[in-house]
Amino acid sequence: MSTDTAVLDWMLDSDPALRWRVERDLLGAPPEVWAATRSRVATEGFGARLLAEQDADGQWAGGAYFPGDAEFDHPDERDEGGQPYTATTWSLNALREWGVDADALAGTAELLAANSRWEYEDLPYWGGEVDCCINAFTLANGAWLGADVSGIAQWFLEHRMADGGWNCDWVEGSTRSSFHSTLNSLDGLLYYEGATGGSDALREARHAGEEYLLERRLLRKQSTGELVAPWVARFAYPFRWKYSALHAADYFRAATLHDDTPPDPRLAEAVELIRASRTPEGTWLQGYRHPGRVWFEIDAAPGEPSKWLTFHATRVLDWWDGAAQGTRGSASPGD
Repeated sequence: MSTDTAVLDWMLDSDPALRWRVERDLLGAPPEVWAATRSRVATEGFGARLLAEQDADGQWAGGAYFPGDAEFDHPDERDEGGQPYTATTWSLNALREWGVDADALAGTAELLAANSRWEYEDLPYWGGEVDCCINAFTLANGAWLGADVSGIAQWFLEHRMADGGWNCDWVEGSTRSSFHSTLNSLDGLLYYEGATGGSDALREARHAGEEYLLERRLLRKQSTGELVAPWVARFAYPFRWKYSALHAADYFRAATLHDDTPPDPRLAEAVELIRASRTPEGTWLQGYRHPGRVWFEIDAAPGEPSKWLTFHATRVLDWWDGAAQGTRGSASPGD
């Protein structure tokens, strides 16, 4: 896909957390160029601001998944669409995704082991809890920070659904996989595998979860062929926990590059949906904003051109179109 120079310049004029990825993945800049930009993330802009919010005990906002002052009897605090995004897990997710080097959080893994407990049954932080998405985030964050999260990796093997994916509502009796839970689980498993090497059993589980989404072309109910829900075609950054065709296609880009395999043809419909969402100016618009507390905003308001969505969508289309032309991109853990 050809990207207008003005759009590339617009994406480059951004926080180091995004700029280094544009340099590496869209411009093909030499490693010394994008690595120098990446090294600034911990000391400038978004990364530095979020690191400065860390508590002395290693946490953010005094809690593991929710802030210590969360009022769970208030609908906005407990509803899945209105939860706060300031606590430890969400802050670690952001720092990892932005490319902060683990050395910038030296000692954090140990502090969390000593001081952080899950809101669910007061379980220890690096042991995970019962929610697939929470465990997937923790699996990736632990691998990044050097914590022993092998027990969480094993948990994913033990909690797969018969159809190949995962569902956070398994504790409520669900026996069918969820698009949201499966994608988040795959994200965590891929990062863990890239960072640690994983195992044959984990790779088999990951591939089975991928097949669950591929069988549905990332978009549709297997039973009827209908679009699974309107949210598959609504894009927002940060991705948070929520599924979208863009979030899923971005995962499959990283997974196929990691596995050194060609893109699966069943991705085609989702990729074309992403392409069709591009504006005439060559950008993608912020579809909505996840309601809930944040430390600070990092992207455009709803309805405005989003640099982050434009980056992710452009990268997906470059990968897809490049594969058709016999060229490849590059991927690292967490991409």
